[in-house]
Amino acid sequence: MEEIYSKKIVTTIILLALIALVFFLLKPILLSMIFGVLLAFMFYPVYKLFFKLTKRENISAFIVCIFFIILIVASLWFLTPIFVDQSIKIYMASQQMDYITPLKKMLPSLFLSDEFSVQIGSITHSFITKLTNSLMNSFSNIIFNLPTISLHLLIVFFTFFFVIRDKDKFISYLKSILPFSNEVERELFRASKDIATSVLYGQIMIGTIQGLIAGLGYFIFKVPNALILTLFTILAGILPIIGPFIIWVPVTISLFIAGNNVAAIGVIIFGIIASSIDNFLRPIVISKKARMHPAIAITGMIGGFLFFGVLGFILGPLILAYLLILLELYRAKKIPSLLKQE
Repeated sequence: MEEIYSKKIVTTIILLALIALVFFLLKPILLSMIFGVLLAFMFYPVYKLFFKLTKRENISAFIVCIFFIILIVASLWFLTPIFVDQSIKIYMASQQMDYITPLKKMLPSLFLSDEFSVQIGSITHSFITKLTNSLMNSFSNIIFNLPTISLHLLIVFFTFFFVIRDKDKFISYLKSILPFSNEVERELFRASKDIATSVLYGQIMIGTIQGLIAGLGYFIFKVPNALILTLFTILAGILPIIGPFIIWVPVTISLFIAGNNVAAIGVIIFGIIASSIDNFLRPIVISKKARMHPAIAITGMIGGFLFFGVLGFILGPLILAYLLILLELYRAKKIPSLLKQE
């Protein structure tokens, strides 16, 4: 009996060690894999529609995957040249900008001293130059990292294809290896689905709201190409990590360069509002969709981000949700029914 018990302990330790090793092995690409899984769940209704027409899993998954690839490639093909062209123009103009004259017009009483004017001009020039250089460096890094980015996109497509094709098999396999009862399994999968969809749809919804708020500023202050800039800002808000500031900051710089200071300040105000709503709106969206208290959602997101990085925005709330499910079963005196009965 003791020998069997010892073997179980050793087997469990080895299994946990292997799981930990696999996690660290896949950590560099885990975000891409999870993104592929989320997209697969998002496009699953489209897959089911094609499956009803073709009756073939591979063909249906391939059609949806091709549609998804065309959507991304077409967006990049259309947006990248415009974005790069505008960025280069802003960078070149910022190097030749007269910083003193617009500031003198705005605050004439502060610029009575020539020495003060020169100092302020130097500080402003340094700030704008560093900002534009930072943006240009970001674009350069994207270009230099194209092989790595392409690899991650390939992982996203690879994961997307197989998850959307084998979703039911994947879920059945997970259920077969989990030691929990049917009730606990249902709760765990429900939490996983709710949090994953809340993060995905929350990202789309919040990014759209951010873009519309910034776009309102573009239209109010009559920024050229306001509609295109609004669409760019929405896209930047939806994409993870990037954020709408990458659009409205260059717009602000270009307005200052053109001497349209009132519009520049107005766009800054709307841009700051747009960028800051993410901090309090995202936890609310996740808490409602995942049926979780906002404080727990915020704690999970912050802790997850600090421990796992960007991946933690999903893993943090998910881990806390799993813990709360087990604690609730413990509180309800259902612990004996936690595990499957032999």
